[in-house]
Amino acid sequence: MGGEGERRGLVRSHSDLEVYQRAFELAMELFELSRTFPREETYSLTDQIRRSTRSVCTNLAEAWRKRRYEAAFVAKLSDAETEMAETQVWIQFATKCGYIERDAATSLYRRYDQAIGMIVGLIRNPKPWLLPRGETQ
Repeated sequence: MGGEGERRGLVRSHSDLEVYQRAFELAMELFELSRTFPREETYSLTDQIRRSTRSVCTNLAEAWRKRRYEAAFVAKLSDAETEMAETQVWIQFATKCGYIERDAATSLYRRYDQAIGMIVGLIRNPKPWLLPRGETQ
């Protein structure tokens, strides 16, 4: 589910996926940044940005476990993609509110764009990742 050099046989779990590793790294980076958000944002922007970043990772894990069923696999990948797009909106809000510096926000936004591209690639070509219905994971 990641880059060109990644072969299906070398990936044993969702955490081996390049896109998952990138998403997890981004989620942790945003978690650290969100620690500096004002207290009044605790139950709004802080909570929302943390939820959307974590949801990306959980949707990728769920997609991995649904590889027996192409439609379910693609649906979970689509959920991960939309959570990434949501996170980009929260990054924009945090930047506009002055909670994240513009350079850091630009970097985060671009890295999310790259990860979204990886997921879109999987959605367009899921077959190499699917399991035969009888195969165990």
